[in-house]
Amino acid sequence: MLDTVTLDHAIDTALQLPAEQQEMLVDILRSRQIEARRQEIAADARASIAAFRAGKLKAYSAEELIAELHQSLEDAE
Repeated sequence: MLDTVTLDHAIDTALQLPAEQQEMLVDILRSRQIEARRQEIAADARASIAAFRAGKLKAYSAEELIAELHQSLEDAE
């Protein structure tokens, strides 16, 4: 069984590292977070392209899309 690591425990452990390694840890975490977000965006894009090709999404001109966005903002008020 895996031990659960709490945020407080992780922070306490990270603060025991030398300053240079703390900076490296922050850089590594940020890079991994960015890469995970890129993967999410890519998966969303693939799903959107598949939905478009399946005819589930309508193509809009820029003007149509802007008008629809304005309308949705007005409806939200």
